[in-house]
Amino acid sequence: MTTTEWNDANTRYVSAAVAWVRALLRERATPFAVPAAPQGIPAPVRRPFWRSVGRRRMLVGEQSALPETRLIAIESGDRASAAAAQMRDLAAAMTPPPALLSLARTLELSEFERNVLLLCAAADLDTSVAALCARAQGEPSRPYPTFALASALFDDPAWDAISPERPLRYWRLIEIAQSGAVSLIVSPLSADERIVNLLKGVSYLDDRLMPLLAAVPDPGDGVPSSQQIAAQRIVDQLRAVSQQPPPVQLLGTDGASKLVVAGLVCRAYGLRAYRLDWRLLPAAPADLESLARLWQRESLLMPVALYLDIDGGEIPPSGPVDMVIARLPGALVFLATRHLRAVSARAPIAADVDKPTEEEQRACWAGALGAAADGIPEALAAQFDLNAETIRELVRRAVTDAETDRETLRERLWDACRGLTRPRLDTLAHRVAPRATWDDIVLPDAETDMLRQIADQVGHRGTVYGTWGFAQRMSRGLGIIVMFAGASGSGKTMAAEVIANELRLDLFRIDLSAVMSKYIGETEANLRRLFDAAEDGGSILLFDEADALFGKRTEVKDSHDRYANIEINYLLQRMESYRGLAILATNMKSALDQAFMRRLRFVVDFPFPGVPERKLMWQKAFPPGTPTDALDMDRLARLNVTGGHIAVIALNAAFAAARAGTAVSTPLVLDAARIEFRKLGRPINENDFRWQPAAAAVPA
Repeated sequence: MTTTEWNDANTRYVSAAVAWVRALLRERATPFAVPAAPQGIPAPVRRPFWRSVGRRRMLVGEQSALPETRLIAIESGDRASAAAAQMRDLAAAMTPPPALLSLARTLELSEFERNVLLLCAAADLDTSVAALCARAQGEPSRPYPTFALASALFDDPAWDAISPERPLRYWRLIEIAQSGAVSLIVSPLSADERIVNLLKGVSYLDDRLMPLLAAVPDPGDGVPSSQQIAAQRIVDQLRAVSQQPPPVQLLGTDGASKLVVAGLVCRAYGLRAYRLDWRLLPAAPADLESLARLWQRESLLMPVALYLDIDGGEIPPSGPVDMVIARLPGALVFLATRHLRAVSARAPIAADVDKPTEEEQRACWAGALGAAADGIPEALAAQFDLNAETIRELVRRAVTDAETDRETLRERLWDACRGLTRPRLDTLAHRVAPRATWDDIVLPDAETDMLRQIADQVGHRGTVYGTWGFAQRMSRGLGIIVMFAGASGSGKTMAAEVIANELRLDLFRIDLSAVMSKYIGETEANLRRLFDAAEDGGSILLFDEADALFGKRTEVKDSHDRYANIEINYLLQRMESYRGLAILATNMKSALDQAFMRRLRFVVDFPFPGVPERKLMWQKAFPPGTPTDALDMDRLARLNVTGGHIAVIALNAAFAAARAGTAVSTPLVLDAARIEFRKLGRPINENDFRWQPAAAAVPA
């Protein structure tokens, strides 16, 4: 039977069922009419005539006491029989059976409970039923179905049908509007709107659930093989379960990949998944119970699965999540979480879900770019960690903008990946716009070469780790952790900017005051958020004043020492598993825990600049647009300061020149240097800050 044929047959079945209910109500509500006696003939003596129907007696007419007495049958009794016969014939010819019978079988309704539901639904489907209910109950004030009316109309009435544990009320099929001192059996009954529409053949997800849910899209074709394998393993484990399926826990940090795997599992079972964020769970236990009950009912009536998302940065309380899982036996539930959670007495099905491998991402880039690939997939897959759908979407945008954008396709895609993978670290880190280049930094040749090696390793790690196979031999340490050690102002932050500029990556300076917390466990949670957000590869992390966070572990004398050491231990583990570039900048190299030294790929010492280096720094300190008046670079180079202090002195001298309306001169720079020395608390010899032009010098 086609869908159209079934819908037509189901509509006829519902019409016959409503006609049957109407006929039964009329039997109870309409007395038979006896013709008036002819003039001169006394009116017949009338007495009721009852007919036994099942376990009850039905008033079908009245019988005259006169010899010419005859039984007058009520027309509605014939209508009820005809409607019941039509219902039986239609149900026998329908495959699958009518919605009412399917619902009764699925939710295990007894025949009486099914008829009670039909009576309540008929009141919504036929406007004449309300008046018939009032007449059948002999109370004009009761134009609605009641349990007492249903017990009088239908065979085999059972008192427990109205119990909260029976299907009618357990599955919210009917609602009882009991108020005040009104007895339960005469309180108004009404059918749930969702159920009434289902009986008519209109099936949809309950609108009380829809504001909380979002449909999980079908993963489509081209899903990476690693995620297909993960989904197939889940399907195999579910098919091996003979009883109700346990919750499926999808473990990992990438929510998009877990949605893809859940979509593949649902496709195998012909289900539609809906995502529910745990933050939308109601707080009140009664509301939470109602939500779980409605979803359990929907999972029985429709091919749906629940995707409960607890991937957010906050750690959800166990109560609401556990209660929802416990209230959904038999329903397929995916629990998207970072780590395994004990949410059920039954052992869950746990599956690790990761983003596509680097090789799969490279293939996805190549497939999306086609002939325009030309080395782009290798570069992007080596630096950025993205899922397949994101890759395809970025390529679509880049190709669409190709006619108006002047940059090359590779640069557009690179910048798009940077923008997409830029971590949301507004509260934990500050984004630094890298402006310094190789021409701006002044270091000895050995340190400059080391900085270039760092940049080269980041740029070529795809070749070494992927193509040459080093990643297959290393389970950790795939990231690049470096230390910049040197005095304040010696160029550590500028060097980080130079590397970020060279690699076209974002630079984030970690705000230690926001990361570190006095509350136990919060520092580790902040660090986890920090590293997880930067894992996608579009950022460089700069831990300025790293000795405050990476200090040495101490002997445990109290609980404070214990938890401080736990923070250091967590950092050691997390730094080793981090896959990006992290820079630790410190002017107290000896204060760092020695366990970090083994995990460092490079240690770059920034020496105090000598006179030649300081002279070069002074030459680069003033932008080309700054007016200068024959600055004596040799004289300024004798000032014993670092590059950071030189930049501050140059800036203060520029402001002094702007205020005086003159060019920047050597005396103004020396005056600014005197102020900087006082700020640093250094002893000042005024002769060091006097300057006299060579032409004005007194001859010997």
